[in-house]
Amino acid sequence: MSGGDKVFEQKLIGIIKREFPEEKEVFYENLKVGNYLKTADNVHKLKHKILILGLEKSYHTAVAFEDNLREGKIHLSADFEAILISLTNYLKTI
Repeated sequence: MSGGDKVFEQKLIGIIKREFPEEKEVFYENLKVGNYLKTADNVHKLKHKILILGLEKSYHTAVAFEDNLREGKIHLSADFEAILISLTNYLKTI
């Protein structure tokens, strides 16, 4: 990875660290009130951050969860919540 790529990666990680807590909170609020379309929009934003961090398996879970939410199903919500918890812990280490 070139020096420019490393700087760009660090900037992206900084943005993710800043935005993630609020996006996670909005996700939980929308899920709690049953607004699945807005929750799907939150997952859409979060899944791209997950992919940027190189968490490909978690990204695929997020894609499937977003699709389910758009159909009005909360299948995979526990899996996605586990991803958010692990991502919170991961972001604390970088």
